[in-house]
Amino acid sequence: MGERIGLSDEEWTIIGLLLPPETGRGCRPTRGNRLYFEGMMWIARTGSQWRHLPDDYGKWNSVFRRYRRWVMTGVFDAMLETLAEMVERDATADMIDSTVVRTTWRVRKILCF
Repeated sequence: MGERIGLSDEEWTIIGLLLPPETGRGCRPTRGNRLYFEGMMWIARTGSQWRHLPDDYGKWNSVFRRYRRWVMTGVFDAMLETLAEMVERDATADMIDSTVVRTTWRVRKILCF
């Protein structure tokens, strides 16, 4: 379970610019978006529960809260549109073929461009 799923530096230079800057809440300093995003990718790729997120990515609840905040503010929707435009891909042809659709399908969809 400790296998790390991450981004290459080249991928991160593109995706990192599409994520909002995070500021610390209260007296706690913030951790970088890259670690949290890689934790979100781990969840999306493994289909695991948030509580099973390896400690390498930080506290599962912190990663989940940032994920939830990004979902609610439309960060992933905007990222998907931007990445589709960058590769000149017709986003109207996107389909999901599954009997069960998890809430993390958008992260998988973003990474399959």
